[in-house]
Amino acid sequence: MKSMNKFQTLLLLLMLSLLAGCGPYSFTGANIDYNVTKTISVANFYNESGGGPPNINQQLTEDLKDYFLRNTNLNLVNGTGDISFEGGIVRYDLSPQAPVASGNQNVADQSGLMRLTIAIEVTYTNNANEEYNFKRTFSNFEDYDPRTTNFLSAEPQLVEQILEKIIVEIFNNSVATW
Repeated sequence: MKSMNKFQTLLLLLMLSLLAGCGPYSFTGANIDYNVTKTISVANFYNESGGGPPNINQQLTEDLKDYFLRNTNLNLVNGTGDISFEGGIVRYDLSPQAPVASGNQNVADQSGLMRLTIAIEVTYTNNANEEYNFKRTFSNFEDYDPRTTNFLSAEPQLVEQILEKIIVEIFNNSVATW
């Protein structure tokens, strides 16, 4: 094997130093220093919106825990973790988005598109670095056509899709630095 010239050695050292500098990053975008931040706690979210399926707050709490456990190396703890989340569902409502004329003067216009909106107020505490703490409301929606879709049968899937988008937003705003 030939010995490396100075340029090849310098290039190799530069590449190694770049790789070593990427320690706390992951492919999910999480920027967590696992030497300082090892645990996460998620308090049971409440539902003060007055709407939604009876278990929506439990679904949100468990989905948030699962997302962080899948996408970080944090350990879930009861009590207070190095980072913690708490909050509640503050809005759950259906609203018409696209009226469709019936063509009949005796029949009221219908909505061709309905929107389910969910808003969640989240308090994020980072005990390792308090400058990242926040209290913020995250909101998202899904639309469906009430002429072809029964809301009661579609509601579980709509809720799941909305919560998934909100959880990604919470993740990105708390531990990801894109």
